[in-house]
Amino acid sequence: MSLPTASPTTANVRPLIPRCDLFCAVVDNFGDIGVCWRLARQLVREHGWSVRLWVDDLASFRHLRPDIDPTLAAQRCDGVDVRRWDADFGPINDGNAPGDIVIEGFACHLPDAYLQAMHARKQTGNAPVWINLEYLSAESWVNEFHMQKSVHPQLGLVKTIFMPGFTPGAGGLIRERELFSRRDAFLASPELRDVWWQRTLGLTAAPQEALIVSLFGYENAALPALLTQWSENETPVVCLVPQGRIAPAVGEWFGRETLAPRESATRGALTAYGLPFVPQHDFDHLLWACDLNFVRGEDSFVRAQWAAKPFVWHIYPQADNAHHAKLDAFLEHYLAELPSDALPLGHAEREALRTFWHLWNGYASTAPDWAALATALPALRRHAQAWASAQAHLPDLARQLASFVENQVK
Repeated sequence: MSLPTASPTTANVRPLIPRCDLFCAVVDNFGDIGVCWRLARQLVREHGWSVRLWVDDLASFRHLRPDIDPTLAAQRCDGVDVRRWDADFGPINDGNAPGDIVIEGFACHLPDAYLQAMHARKQTGNAPVWINLEYLSAESWVNEFHMQKSVHPQLGLVKTIFMPGFTPGAGGLIRERELFSRRDAFLASPELRDVWWQRTLGLTAAPQEALIVSLFGYENAALPALLTQWSENETPVVCLVPQGRIAPAVGEWFGRETLAPRESATRGALTAYGLPFVPQHDFDHLLWACDLNFVRGEDSFVRAQWAAKPFVWHIYPQADNAHHAKLDAFLEHYLAELPSDALPLGHAEREALRTFWHLWNGYASTAPDWAALATALPALRRHAQAWASAQAHLPDLARQLASFVENQVK
């Protein structure tokens, strides 16, 4: 991205290196900060932005990036200026004055003092480009709302809605330039995979002659029935369980308080391993190492798609089952015939995945049908590869943001 160099007094012109403030209020432990952190790093690395990431919960952030110190008000990590967003934002000074671009992560509310400083900058003819980055959705209204503008009723500041999505009319998905090359190198190298298994679980290599599954999700009433089906499976199942909200229930099913990191338990055909909490930079390797991935929320949901492996999504539950419409909207996109050379999914495979997702997400109290999903896995694997390839032809979220900002100042 190239922007014109400007003197401080020139109106409506940005500096060569855009300065961006990205605000993140952590709502669901890891999903919000997971998306914002990936985006911040990509804007720095691939687009040359100077990014200041304001986070109101550095303790949760530390799980994704262990070298973050929650006690520090300011620190630098991967080229990103990380700031602690306290309830008392404090007076505006050179250290927290608005940047050229201001991104609200998921409609979090900016501090009043910061908004007033944005207004003061507007008065000089150099208002920041203000963006509301919304949650990801596949619903039909996304294309209509993407890039819509709203005006602050008192301050006259213009805010643009940016809607991530799966169609050419939406804002795209987070995807780093080198992601597919890293994935393909990992999948092509037994040595890289063996190193991952040794580092993660102390095993010399991946378990042989077994279906390897990662299990990351929210609390789920369908879990015990699924574990029972895996334990009775004809093919051995190895389940990798990151530390999180579902791990205690897995341990309880095995008669333990939890499944601690690097601890294993076996019942019948099922062997489960507790994983240490996986930092964000290593989560992709977990997905690549498995044959089937259970994911939750938004960040891991997108990464599972880029892994090009079959996956099951546990969507974030909402009141009055509003999340069901979002899940079904995605399934309509995901299970549609793709413009590729891949064999189309048959009716049985589509319905096996759709029904399993519905029951995993509590549409009914019936246990998910593992046998039907297992039968569909070869076709779903081909489909997952074709889906990732098709989505990769669309511009990614960071690129679209950078292009939008550049167009604002031409």
